[in-house]
Parts: sequence; structure tokens; C-alpha cells
Amino acid sequence: MKKLKKRWDVKSNVQLFIIFLVFAITGSTAAKLAAPLTNFVGITKAHDWFIYWPIRILIIFPIYQVLLVAIGWLFGQFAFFWSFEKKMLSHLGLGKFVNS
Repeated sequence: MKKLKKRWDVKSNVQLFIIFLVFAITGSTAAKLAAPLTNFVGITKAHDWFIYWPIRILIIFPIYQVLLVAIGWLFGQFAFFWSFEKKMLSHLGLGKFVNS
């Protein structure tokens, strides 16, 4: 845990717990919201897995990005998650969409 706290510049175990909690809530919420959206688009589990899952993942990705910052803000960790988001998007080559 010490290495992770140092890498993320986290000051306390409580802050680290909150960050983990935000990741958990965000992942669960994004996955839950993806189901009705895939149905709305007309993609259901009746389609082959190689159609259903890539489309579902493509739907989950932007939902997750927005929720991560929003839920992080609700838990008082906006600065951490905004920085995390910018790093992640720049690693994916999408950094030009997020101003420094």
C-alpha cells in the first residue's frame, strides 16, 4: 500500500479507501447503465458475443470516464480523479481532448 500511496500521492489510508470506493462504485454503476443503453441501441444478448460485448464495452467506456470524475467529486476527490483521467486519456492518445 505504501508504494501505491506514494505513486498516487495519497496522504492517508482514509483517502486511499475513498479512492478505492469511488473506483468500485463507478465500475458497478457504468456496467449497470450499459445494459439499458445497449438494449436502446438494439443490441441484446441474443446477438453473437463478438457483436454484443465490444459494443457494450464501447458504451461503458465514456460512461465510466464521466462517472469517475463525477463520483470522485461527490466524495471530495475531484483533483485526484481529474488528474487520473487526464493521464489515462493521454495514454490512450486522447489527451488532446482534455486541456491541461
